[in-house]
Amino acid sequence: MAQTNQQSKFTIPMNDLGQQPTQTLDLDQTDYSKRNNERRDERVEEGRVAKHDGIEDGEEISLPNPLQAAAASALAFSVGAMVPLLAASFIRDYKVRLGVVVAAVTLALVIFGWLGAILGKASPVKSSLRVLIGGWLAMVITFGLTKLIGSSGL
Repeated sequence: MAQTNQQSKFTIPMNDLGQQPTQTLDLDQTDYSKRNNERRDERVEEGRVAKHDGIEDGEEISLPNPLQAAAASALAFSVGAMVPLLAASFIRDYKVRLGVVVAAVTLALVIFGWLGAILGKASPVKSSLRVLIGGWLAMVITFGLTKLIGSSGL
């Protein structure tokens, strides 16, 4: 792919009527991070954004323990994996078992989404829907891949 050496310049009117002089921006020489920091500093001065998100200068930030995070993740995955296993364990008919697994997992996803929203102080409906749709998508992809390779464990 050949590169062209073109300058990116735009002329922007200072107001809608174009009565004032226009300003030309050279996008190749614009430092966006500097502009963003300047705009944030202006918002901080106006009181619209808390500086450093409420952390004072020199204040130590407490980070989560990685071992606790790993243990919590392992526990969450283990509990989540038990739902379809327990739902399918005692049903022999394939189609009924598949329906029971989907229903049990759907209920568990909605409950986990709601619980996560409550703990995270977010919207329970949005969170539950996000977890439910993501879980359904994961189930469909997993089911499709197992059918593709010919696995028949369920």
